[in-house]
Amino acid sequence: MTTQSSSNSSILCASFNQDNSGFAVSTRDGFKIFDPNTGRLCYERAVGAFIIVEMLYSSSLLAIVGAGEQPSLSPRRLCLFNTTTGTALRELNFLTSILAVRLNRKRLVVVLQEKTYIYDSNSLAILDTIDTVPNIKGLCAFSPSLDGCFLALPASTTKGSVLVYNVMEVQSHCEIDAHRAPLAAVALSSNGMYIATASEQGTIIRVHLVLEATKSYSFRRGTYPSTIFSLSFGPSTQLPDILVAASSSGSVHVFSLGFAINQRSRRSSSFLGSILPDSVNDALDPAHHHVLHNAVPAGVKSYVVVRKVDKVADTSTGCVACRATLSVITFNGYFQEYIVNINNQNESIWSLERELNLLPEISGEEQHFQLV
Repeated sequence: MTTQSSSNSSILCASFNQDNSGFAVSTRDGFKIFDPNTGRLCYERAVGAFIIVEMLYSSSLLAIVGAGEQPSLSPRRLCLFNTTTGTALRELNFLTSILAVRLNRKRLVVVLQEKTYIYDSNSLAILDTIDTVPNIKGLCAFSPSLDGCFLALPASTTKGSVLVYNVMEVQSHCEIDAHRAPLAAVALSSNGMYIATASEQGTIIRVHLVLEATKSYSFRRGTYPSTIFSLSFGPSTQLPDILVAASSSGSVHVFSLGFAINQRSRRSSSFLGSILPDSVNDALDPAHHHVLHNAVPAGVKSYVVVRKVDKVADTSTGCVACRATLSVITFNGYFQEYIVNINNQNESIWSLERELNLLPEISGEEQHFQLV
């Protein structure tokens, strides 16, 4: 996922690779690639401003797009770049600016404002062109799994409808009406089973099952509107354990999907649950919501992913608890690693484990992980 920032931010874009084992950030000077486990700077190229830097797992291949501040870095040109040789492998040119790029080992997706192109990653043969509603933010989500490789795009500018496209079969899969207000954020689980959405209101986050295009449940983030900067599922190959979100209030939110399912099954078997319509029934879902306030200064764009989820036995009760490792990139130039422990009573404890200054040349700090 790539998240773009406003012009006054230190970081222009930030993205994790498909398995969250590496991340890239760019500034007006160039881009850097880091190892989130160690904080090590793996690669750096200082040749100008980039608005998109997408990795292909931990390979040497990058898809990069310039910010247009110099003629050689046009925002209409996609460059497939080899970090080992330092050379461009191929270039693709478009009539309008590139707003987002997604890729896996078989497919390359290029999102423009009103068109999205699907390519074969190896031959770069164009497989399909999708005409879309105006998508000025380049909003999209991509599940890199070859078995459930889906792309999600806005399907309306007036309501929160999302088009789900099967990238491997090169055909539209379904359209989901998720919200009354237009979409602000969307995420697919890595295996393509689930899709999460938030509207411009940012108060409700909904999760749908992709294959059936049916709503599984929804979560209330808060009462007052807030911009959802990013959504991300846990890395589980089956049902993701958690869903995380970063909002403009400066908070990081964790929603426990597993607890919600258990509560739903218990409630639906009750008399009240059996007679209520789905829309009302859904509104009765417990929040299963854990929030860390002031994780980031309010208004600073941030990007959060779940890098790891462990099941830990609670020695006092014998029950299994959840321990999640979250990584947050802030657009004022920091990488943070949080550990969130959620017990079987759905209570949570947060701890900031490490912090890394991504822009030490600006602040004058030494670039290394700070143990907190």
